[in-house]
Amino acid sequence: MATIVVVEDETDLQQVLEYNLRQAGHTVRLASRGSEGLALCRQGADLVLLDLMLPDLTGTEVAKRLRQDPSTRAIPILMLTARAEEVDRVVGFEVGADDYVTKPFSMRELLLRVQALLRRARGELEGTAEVQTFGVLKIDRAAHRVFVEGKEIDLTPLEFKLLVTLNERKNRVQSRETLLEDVWGVSAEITTRTVDTHVKRLREKLGAAGRYVVTVRGVGYRFAESPEEEA
Repeated sequence: MATIVVVEDETDLQQVLEYNLRQAGHTVRLASRGSEGLALCRQGADLVLLDLMLPDLTGTEVAKRLRQDPSTRAIPILMLTARAEEVDRVVGFEVGADDYVTKPFSMRELLLRVQALLRRARGELEGTAEVQTFGVLKIDRAAHRVFVEGKEIDLTPLEFKLLVTLNERKNRVQSRETLLEDVWGVSAEITTRTVDTHVKRLREKLGAAGRYVVTVRGVGYRFAESPEEEA
């Protein structure tokens, strides 16, 4: 069904993950170190399970390098950690993690999250035109690239996902809670201030296209119906 790279240095957990993922029909490649995981991902992967604490590189550093490499930037990342503090979750999402599971976790929950990430990744590639143009904004979904007035804008994976989500739901108001669930993959685990912070940063980076992201006071945000709409 999918090729999954497991980057985990606890041997017992590594074996449990391998067994259950294979039982679910997936091909599994194992790594005990961050550098090994990076190499395996560059060979091709549909998803990576990434431990936060590794012997050589931190999980956040591995995630950052995956997102910086054009050959691996689109691979969904499910982060595994024994630490549950909000700051750890926020940092994980900031560097590009798509979901976050805290140890100990149930294998059933993990497999459900794996399936959800795989469906989302495949849906993003198959369900929408790869290149979309809206006024001065161009979004290349397949390449995870954004251009404003012909100039490429450097967005983090989260900022890119936020922009794509708003653009897909053009002129439909999205509450902060909805965006947390659909972009961050969490409900009440991160405060809604996180959404406001990311929207502000996204607008600043988009420059002339920042006005397309409209604030709906007391509710949330929406993407403009047309490029000519007044902010």
